[in-house]
Order: sequence, then structure tokens, then C-alpha cells
Amino acid sequence: MVIGNTCRFLGRPRFSVVHPLARLFTSSNMAKSKFEYVRNFETDDTCLRNCYIVVRLDGRNFHRFAGQHKFTKPNDNRALGLMSRSARSVMEELEDIVIAYGQSDEFSFVFKRSSTWFKRRASKLMTHVASQFSSSYVFYWKEFFEDQPLLYPPSFDGRVVLYPTNRNLKDYLSWRQADCHVNNLYNTVFWTLVQKGGLTTAQAEDRLKGTLAADKNEILFSEFDINYNNESAIHRKGTTFIWEKREETVIKRMKVPGEEEKDVPVTSSRRRVQSYHCDIIGDQFWEEHPRVLEDDDS
Repeated sequence: MVIGNTCRFLGRPRFSVVHPLARLFTSSNMAKSKFEYVRNFETDDTCLRNCYIVVRLDGRNFHRFAGQHKFTKPNDNRALGLMSRSARSVMEELEDIVIAYGQSDEFSFVFKRSSTWFKRRASKLMTHVASQFSSSYVFYWKEFFEDQPLLYPPSFDGRVVLYPTNRNLKDYLSWRQADCHVNNLYNTVFWTLVQKGGLTTAQAEDRLKGTLAADKNEILFSEFDINYNNESAIHRKGTTFIWEKREETVIKRMKVPGEEEKDVPVTSSRRRVQSYHCDIIGDQFWEEHPRVLEDDDS
């Protein structure tokens, strides 16, 4: 096809050739091409209003990942530190996250009920959280695993769940912390039987079949003189992140009227991500941090 305007080249008229697709993308119809109908196949995944949006990430096949990267059993503080550093990166990037809770190879991020980030689209929220977390995990790897090279990229899967009330959300977070306690108690006893008791992994697993929490505590105390309650809080309780305002004082060189320049202390309030390794199942944490959640009647 040709267009009507001509130009002179070596004394002869010449026509410029236009590709047939070019007509579809002129300024007048750029946004309305005949291909645009494919957008109708997209589904509406807007999260319901007035609900907390929880994005939970879990390490994919992390049992294998931990083994190949020689994680310490039952807990590797390097790995937990890296998980926490990655979670902090997510919170600092998405300030509408009011609280995050993590343990082992998982982290839950809670967006406030009134959040309008990404127009509350579940896919956008989940993929942004997952990509920020995964890239941070790789980026900060060497800070925590100096002598252990990253053998292959880690991956995390995610899901989005909505909770309409404060009670629902607190029950969700309590469930995750209870899971942390159950898993850590089992792993602590299991690996103590293997590492200090001389059992094989199969024998340790058989020894713990059908045991209750009290039985596991008794094994640790009576056989290995270990009081589980004295184990590190980060292992027993997991990690909770919230936003807090902190007063910070810095020294600035300032010109004072009628005087020479001098160092002056300047205090300002800054919002920072603060970590806790404490119980969030009871009421104390929520009473001490009432600003974390929005009122149910708001």
C-alpha cells in the first residue's frame, strides 16, 4: 500500500511504502486497535473493600534448598536473618503493610483495610510482594551466607486471603504463631535426639510418633537437661514487624543569629520498621501497640 505524499529523489517522483499494520497504530486509534478485545479475557480480582489483605509467601521446596545450602538444624540463624531482612525490604517498599509475621520459610504481610495500593488487585499485590521478597533474598544472601555460595535461585509461592475483622486477623496471626511453636518444638526434640542422642533420623521419627507437647518437653528436660522455654524467642515465637515512630536526634552545624556557627542537636520523629520476637496470641502485644489495627467500626 502507498500513501499519497511524494518526494523528489534524483529528479523522479517516489512513493513511500507503509506496512499494513501501521494503519492500526496511528495516533487516532492507538488505544483502540482490533486486538484490544483480548483484554476482555482478564478477570476482575479486586479485593473486597474494608477487609485486611493478607499476602502469605512460602518457600517452594525449601527442604531441598536448605539441605543443599547446608542450613544448620534445627534452626539456622543466618537463614532466619535473611528471611527477616527480605521481609523488611517488602515493608519499606509497601508502606500500607501494617504488620508482618514470619517463621521458618514463610512470611505473612497484612495490608491495612483502607489500602488502595494497585487498586486492591490481588494479582498485583501478590506478585509485587513475591518479587520484592525473592529479589531481596538473593540480593542480601552474601550478608548472611558469606562462605556459602547461592547454588540456584530460591522461589516462593504466594496466596491472598481477606479478613474482615480485627478478631479474624488476630486469629490468623495466632494460627501462624501456634504453627511456629508446634513445628519448632518437634524439630528441636527431633534434632536433639539425632545430634546428641545418637539416633538415626528414622529412629527419632519413630520415637516421637504419638507424643504430645508435654512428652516432647519431658524428653528434652529429663534426657538432655534442656528447658524448651529457655530456647531463643525468635525460634519459639517467630518474627513480627510493625511500624513505629521513633525520636531521633542528630547533630547539625547551624548558623545561630548573632552567633557563630555551632553544632546544634535536632530531634525529629521518624517512622521505622521495628521487629519483635514475642507472643502475639494473647492481648498484651495488641494493647501495647493499639495503632497497628484499624477500628472495626471505622
